[in-house]
Amino acid sequence: MQKNILLIEDETRIRFLLRDYFLKEGFNIIEAADGDEGLNFFISNKIDLVILDIMMPKVDGITVLEMIRKVSTVPVILLTAKGQEEDKLFGYEMGADDYIAKPFSPREVCARVRTVLRRFQKATVQSSLLRVGQFELDEEAAIVRWCGDILPLTRYEFLLLKTLLHAPGRVFSRQQLMDLVWTDAEESFDRTVDTHIKTLRAKLRAVNSELSPINTH
Repeated sequence: MQKNILLIEDETRIRFLLRDYFLKEGFNIIEAADGDEGLNFFISNKIDLVILDIMMPKVDGITVLEMIRKVSTVPVILLTAKGQEEDKLFGYEMGADDYIAKPFSPREVCARVRTVLRRFQKATVQSSLLRVGQFELDEEAAIVRWCGDILPLTRYEFLLLKTLLHAPGRVFSRQQLMDLVWTDAEESFDRTVDTHIKTLRAKLRAVNSELSPINTH
């Protein structure tokens, strides 16, 4: 099966170079030019491995790595101009699986990606469950449990809650949620997000008196 590689790199030349090489090697590449865009793509796609530049505008690579590690064990390879040993150790401590210092060849990066993927697949027991606090999300069955009870969710309520659970603590704008959840413009309208957040809260109250910390602005 073709692997989905998320490439988060702000330097266009490097991004295009890696993209072209990985496509020739049979990978599917999803490109992001900054950390914020990369996080959005990570939430909305099934990603098998992330190639992540450290020094980026908006949201830096270490912050992106921290947010990914809160919800996923997907392999992450760091790219950076920093080659000192302490920088590498810091990257590993933050949860990186490998570290490649610039300059590099795309052939080297591809070889490291294959190695990390093999190691990850061998070591990981596959599971479709995501647990965040009192939530348990089963993506394969499209079921969410809150405090052990199944929430009776509509399709869009499930997709909205799934998006929020994949980035706990992150504050989404209304437009970001519209773009990630309501991809069909005919299905969306102004205040759609507000309405679904309201119904989600009502369903959580029905199961447990303590509200879920869902953050939007």
